[in-house]
Amino acid sequence: MSWRDALPAVRGRLLRDEPLAPFTWFRVGGAADVLFLPADAEDLAAFLKALPREVPVTVLGVGSNVIVRDGGVEGVVIRLAGRAFGQIAVEGTRVTAGAAALDAAVARAAAKAGVAGLEFYAGIPGSVGGALTMNAGCYGSETKDVLVSAWGIDRTGARRDFALADFGYAYRHSQAPADIIWIEATYEGRPDAPDAIQGRIEAITARREQSQPIREKTGGSTFKNPEGHSSWRLVDEAGWRGKPFGGAMFSPLHANFMINTGEATAADLEGLGEAVRADVKARTGIDLHWEIKRIGRPA
Repeated sequence: MSWRDALPAVRGRLLRDEPLAPFTWFRVGGAADVLFLPADAEDLAAFLKALPREVPVTVLGVGSNVIVRDGGVEGVVIRLAGRAFGQIAVEGTRVTAGAAALDAAVARAAAKAGVAGLEFYAGIPGSVGGALTMNAGCYGSETKDVLVSAWGIDRTGARRDFALADFGYAYRHSQAPADIIWIEATYEGRPDAPDAIQGRIEAITARREQSQPIREKTGGSTFKNPEGHSSWRLVDEAGWRGKPFGGAMFSPLHANFMINTGEATAADLEGLGEAVRADVKARTGIDLHWEIKRIGRPA
C-alpha cells in the first residue's frame, strides 16, 4: 500500500493527482501527487504530525511567484486558503494578517485604519506567507521594515514563534527554517491620515500598472537584482525583451517579467530563464539568480 492510500484523516480536503496550473499565475505545470487544503491551523498541524516523515511537503501560496514544472510535484502540496488563513485585524498601529491574506489587501486594511508604512505591499502580487519567506518588497521598502513577529507550523506539526530578528533577513532571503508553514504575521506601522495613505497606495498601483504586465500570465520579477545592477537592464541589453522562446518571452513592457504568451509550458518558461542567465553571464560575467521559485519534476 502506498503512502497515498494511508493519509491522515482531515477536516479539510485531500485531492489526489490535482492539476496545479490553475493555482498559478503562469497557468502552467503538472499535478500534485496530493493537494491538501486544510480547514484551519489545527487541521494542518494534526495532518503534518501524522504524515510519514519521508513524504515530501511543498507549500503553494497564491502562485504569483512560482513555476510548477510539467511533471508535477512529488508528495503533498499544501495550499492555505479561505477565512481561516486570510483574516486581517488592526489594533492601534499593529496589523495582524493570516498567511493567505493578499499583500495588497493588507495594505488596504492598514490604510483604512489609518496605519501607514505598509503601502508598498500594494505593489506586491502575492500573499503574506510568501512575503515572509522571501522578505518581499518593492519601491524601496521590504517586509523586514515593518514585521514584528510571525508564527507557523513545522514539519512535525509543532507551533513555532519567530521575532523579526529570528528571520535573519537579507535581500529576498530569510534564514528561518525552510520547513515552516507560516500561519500569521504581525506588523507595526505608524499613524497617518487614511486619505493620505490611500493616495500613496493609488500612486503605487498606477506606477505598477504602467510599468508591469499585470494583465498577462506572469510571475513577477524573474531575477533578483545583482548588487549594483538592474536585472531588467541586463536582460534588455542582451536582446531578450520581447523575444519568443516557445510560448514564453520576457515582456516588452518590463524586461524582468516573463510571460506565458498563451501556450507556454513550464519547460518553456524555465528554459527561457536559463537561456537568458547563460547569455548575460557570457556577455557580462554577471550571475543572475532566480527570484521566481521553481518546484516539481520536469516532464
